[in-house]
Amino acid sequence: MLKQFGYWAAVSIFGLSAAVLVAQDVPPRQPKASLKKQDSFSDFIRIRVDGKKRPISLETSVTRYEGKNAKGEPFYVDLVGVVHVGEPEYYASLNTLFEGYDAVLYELVAPKGTRIPKGGRMDDGLNPVAALQLGLKAILELEFQLDHVDYSKENFVHADMSPEEFLACMAENDESFGKYFLRAIGQSIAQQNAGEINQADLLLSVFSDDPTLDIRRLMAKQMKDIEGGMMIFRGKNGSTIITHRNRKALEVLQEQLDEGKSKLAIFYGAGHMPEFQQQLFDEFKLQRAGRFWSEAWKLRKR
Repeated sequence: MLKQFGYWAAVSIFGLSAAVLVAQDVPPRQPKASLKKQDSFSDFIRIRVDGKKRPISLETSVTRYEGKNAKGEPFYVDLVGVVHVGEPEYYASLNTLFEGYDAVLYELVAPKGTRIPKGGRMDDGLNPVAALQLGLKAILELEFQLDHVDYSKENFVHADMSPEEFLACMAENDESFGKYFLRAIGQSIAQQNAGEINQADLLLSVFSDDPTLDIRRLMAKQMKDIEGGMMIFRGKNGSTIITHRNRKALEVLQEQLDEGKSKLAIFYGAGHMPEFQQQLFDEFKLQRAGRFWSEAWKLRKR
């Protein structure tokens, strides 16, 4: 069961939750020549290490894509990948980043136009994904995204499916949470047989001098290695959780462009970002322009 818990915990932090946005004028910190066109989770989440290869932090990226609208006017879209539990400073830096954007498109499977109240979630933690994330918040001594990101700002725009759209899309696409769970079990067994999962590490971490740090490092590694795991969220035509929710967000992005917005970003779970990137390349004909990284978790000795 520890394997399954670790897998679903990583998925819930990494890819399943709440936000798309329209972005601020942040200068890129990498030259265009160093950025290759590729779909990889390593473009959006990484573990930074020191000179002795010891983990220092789990980081997520803000990546910029530039293009021109139908009038030939320049605009940009920043993909702001996020993990849904993190350091309070991580979310504070995102709030600062969001202030300069023309619009902020955020993810939340909820009725159209739903706004999250400032300083808290809209539910009592009964949603199973939210409940898992709240449990991880306590285990990892981190904070929950919806408690710290300020969704009340005027430039935030809801850009996700309604619950009815989500369930209808899953049914049409031959998907179910039961199928996801069975695939996750199969994958975790395969990973264990291949020696990729060491269940003992999690048990030993409980008895270490700094169990919270050790568990953070184990979870960070699992999140970093979860690329193949996202394949469980597939139906006969892509994935409702990733592909089709992304499609909804891009429809809202186009609406914002049509209104003349020029500083845009998409703020979603980092697990959504590789497909978003490819969609921006293929459909919006954008070019990647730069990237910088934000520290989501501290992984060094405290």
